[in-house]
Amino acid sequence: MKTPAEATDEQIIDRGIEDGAAKLTQDKVKRVVQKMLAAEGGARLKTYIETCAHCGLCSEACHFYISNDKDPAYSPAGKIKQTIGEIVKKRGNVSVDFIKTACEISFTECNLCRRCVMYCPFGIDAAYMMLFMRRICHKLGVVPQYIQDTAHSHSATLNQMWVKEDEWIDTLHWQEEEARDEIPGLRIPIEKEGADIFYSVIGPEPKFRAQLIYQAAVIMHAAGVDWTMPATPGWDNSDMCMYTGDVEMMARLKKVHFETAMRLKTKRIVMGECGHAFRSVHDVGNRYLGWKMAPLPVIHAIEFFYELLRDRKIRIKKKFQKPVTFHDPCNIVRGRGLHEKARYVIHQTCKAFIEMHPNREHNYCCSAGGGVINCGPPFRKKRVTGNRVKADQLEAVKAKGAEIVIAPCHNCHGGLEDIIKHYELGMELKFLGDIIYECMEKE
Repeated sequence: MKTPAEATDEQIIDRGIEDGAAKLTQDKVKRVVQKMLAAEGGARLKTYIETCAHCGLCSEACHFYISNDKDPAYSPAGKIKQTIGEIVKKRGNVSVDFIKTACEISFTECNLCRRCVMYCPFGIDAAYMMLFMRRICHKLGVVPQYIQDTAHSHSATLNQMWVKEDEWIDTLHWQEEEARDEIPGLRIPIEKEGADIFYSVIGPEPKFRAQLIYQAAVIMHAAGVDWTMPATPGWDNSDMCMYTGDVEMMARLKKVHFETAMRLKTKRIVMGECGHAFRSVHDVGNRYLGWKMAPLPVIHAIEFFYELLRDRKIRIKKKFQKPVTFHDPCNIVRGRGLHEKARYVIHQTCKAFIEMHPNREHNYCCSAGGGVINCGPPFRKKRVTGNRVKADQLEAVKAKGAEIVIAPCHNCHGGLEDIIKHYELGMELKFLGDIIYECMEKE
């Protein structure tokens, strides 16, 4: 394992932050912030800020803090103090340069993973406060360029990858045709009314990982599942607007997603292997729309695979032979508690499983979630060196024989891929669907 790159004082120039800040004055900052605090900064924000005792118990929970040689500036409490805490203290009377710094901290030095919440004696939700800071940045027009471009794609196309409607349908036909070469009777049912399952994916699947749609179709076919995918916008369940602070657009995305499933009269939504998308559909978007729960049941792929294996709807022909380890994604483990169901799937499909430590809800974040990886190349080195502790975890299980890292989340794949490459760990990444497809009886 090579020595991690040393942190540098080199300034990162991001056009979204710089160009947005150039349009601001201190007076405008004050007016926008005060309006935000009055309209949305209620008792929850005030209580969290006033309750924090700066005890430091959250610090050891944060991979940024540990990986940056325990610099207090990277602790959750330290990041809050440098951003939203200062804004509340000064009632918005802060400089434009302050907003630029607060934007970079809130977008690129916190993954919103909520690991720190478990160790705070008062249960203070640092992720909520970082999101509030991002919301202020969104209102001021100061957002990292790459993630803002993704939000623009959501707004224009209702998916995060600028995929046109005909391109989406062509991809489904293409993957069906590919799969029929292997299984002649296979279909990807499009716009089928009354199906048991509405299967939704994130934008990068048709754009970069179309093989995952192929694999999902094979699994559905082998299991005899009654399913469908839509031909219209609403197929993409991802949501970077949730992470830019554009909650209005987030609500629009979730409304379209749910309404598409309801238009097709499906009984429930099964989501592909993505963590942030599950968080947006299951936990955030529906609540912002004013619904206590989603209008129809929503489950993650882990839960779906668990059901198929438990009920013997798919059978494993031969277990996966290479030793594997498992990365617990924050949004579906800490956020949903699917850790044991994931391990059930692994034990049913893999010959040798080696646990990372810590694991389950105590596992370290991949350093890509929370929209951090979507802030793009300018912040890549900062992100990867800010998660040296994850590299240490991976190196430890590699020393025990693990060759494959299973991560049932797209962003986790992106973050772990960068970490594995940067620290020269030589491990391979797979989704649970990859493993099942490789090991199952397909006919």
